[in-house]
Amino acid sequence: MIADKKKTRPGGEFSAASMADITFLLLLFFLVTTNIDVDTGIGMVLPEYIPEDERIEQPLSKDRLVAILVNENGDVLLNNEIIAIPQIKDLLKDRIRSKIELPKNKKLVISIKTDRETNYNIFIQTLDQVELAFNEVREEYATSKWGKKVVDLTEEEFEELKEKVWKTVSFAEPESIKK
Repeated sequence: MIADKKKTRPGGEFSAASMADITFLLLLFFLVTTNIDVDTGIGMVLPEYIPEDERIEQPLSKDRLVAILVNENGDVLLNNEIIAIPQIKDLLKDRIRSKIELPKNKKLVISIKTDRETNYNIFIQTLDQVELAFNEVREEYATSKWGKKVVDLTEEEFEELKEKVWKTVSFAEPESIKK
């Protein structure tokens, strides 16, 4: 007769000593491999600083100025007329085209003024429409003059394009605008 004997082995205990090392390695792995989105804001190029004694003030005529106001209700006023945001681009393109052959100090100036309570989304949409207007006019000019897209221009051609379709956008201090 064969006797059933269970052999009991020594040990068999769970060692938790390496758990801290494994946890640390997992934490390090996730820290290194995770991408964290950082809000970078709106990329804009600020004008070059000119000392106060070297500044030349020039009066701005009404035909050079386009005033865009955004009130707290989200209404967009272009030269004191309420318009829809998508209309901004088309209305500006004609004005930009009319100033292409003029010297730099006669080009169009766009002033954007908002109310303190204006929704950021509406302001950004307005700013996007202004950018689109300039970009589309630049693209039209590059195509008609050189037969190329803006991205295919040489550095000299691009500098000439920037001079012809000069972009000046002014941001006025927010205030209470009711209309």
